[in-house]
Amino acid sequence: MTTGFRVGQTFQKVLVEDLKRTRLVQYAGASGDFNPLHTDEVHARDVAAFPGVFAHGMLTMAMSGTLVSDVVGIANVRRFGGRFLAQVWPGQTLTAHLEVTEVEQHVRGGTRVEFVLSTRNEHGDEVFRGTATAVLERGRSA
Repeated sequence: MTTGFRVGQTFQKVLVEDLKRTRLVQYAGASGDFNPLHTDEVHARDVAAFPGVFAHGMLTMAMSGTLVSDVVGIANVRRFGGRFLAQVWPGQTLTAHLEVTEVEQHVRGGTRVEFVLSTRNEHGDEVFRGTATAVLERGRSA
């Protein structure tokens, strides 16, 4: 089975342009995480001494993960994780970069594909770094 993936192959996706505060509040509602650092401008600025509200780390991770699922199909993702490296602020544009680091054919006919993922803002600052594993079964592709 050939998956079409090769070591060194890269993919890129603009995840969000001009991140809106509304999206932060929507994510708070969807996740149940109403930490005021993400939803209350006055609290973030005056109480916590941040310049303002910023995105939930898990929102950044979730947006980043869409590139993985776009490339291999959500049903083929076996592992996804990463680290938050910098805060994401309203108004920022985020772009994810995905690179294939390993392709391994399994004895039973499936293919395991390993990836590294990096998400950067419009200034080139890395805000998230992660890894993912996908397994493509025999006769199935992304």
